[in-house]
Amino acid sequence: MGFLEGKRALIVGVASPRSIAWGIAEAMHEQGAELAFTYQNEKLKTRVEKIAEQTGSNITLPCDVASDTEIDNVFSELAGHWDGFDILVHSVGFAPREQLNGDFVDAVTREGFQIAHDISSYSFAALARASLPLMEGRNGAMLTLTYVGSEKVLQGYNVMGLAKASLEANMRYLAANLGPRGIRVNAISAGPIKTLAAAGISDFRKMLHHVEETAPMRRTITPKEVGNVAAFLCSDLASGVTGETTFVDSGYNILGMTGLSS
Repeated sequence: MGFLEGKRALIVGVASPRSIAWGIAEAMHEQGAELAFTYQNEKLKTRVEKIAEQTGSNITLPCDVASDTEIDNVFSELAGHWDGFDILVHSVGFAPREQLNGDFVDAVTREGFQIAHDISSYSFAALARASLPLMEGRNGAMLTLTYVGSEKVLQGYNVMGLAKASLEANMRYLAANLGPRGIRVNAISAGPIKTLAAAGISDFRKMLHHVEETAPMRRTITPKEVGNVAAFLCSDLASGVTGETTFVDSGYNILGMTGLSS
């Protein structure tokens, strides 16, 4: 029996079988969790339905996190399937492509800044608030995904670094607010992985190669490795952990200067 047996999880942000969210869904399914999924738009509906089928789930719900109405509708529809659920996974991040090209000060615009923070950070708080009627009183857990660019400057990450910093603060405030209601809130800071979202970051292949050369484990990570940590953090095995950002990045985050020859 898996350590998530009897738990129900809503996965927000699965875009493809190569996404981090899929790695999380796969790991949670293997540990016995019952899953539900959202999809952003009709274009992604069929793809997400096929992904859901692989975990034995027939619950796929539309949710564009830029819309409060769609967020509310997700939980209204979910209540028709489940009388409550235990885990909310937020795997959502976006900035307009032009915001990720060139120097930060040249690329950033008011509109781009607002979009990045709305989709990548605010959406977590919006989903958390809307989920409370179905999550309270179940010793639940919420999880989001961040990146080291929130605290260190990475060329080309630009406004997404600011949005991820906002997301991490968001996570901590949610943890403080929801702890008394029996809900833990954490984040995983994953190393670079080839995903659809990563395709928008310039020089991403160079980033992967750099991690392979310099990280303590001398390799990048896989979505499944992130998924295993996510499953743990959202399980009762991590019942004393909240408000934390856990790195799953082959140890890259501990380094200072890198690439210096002796």
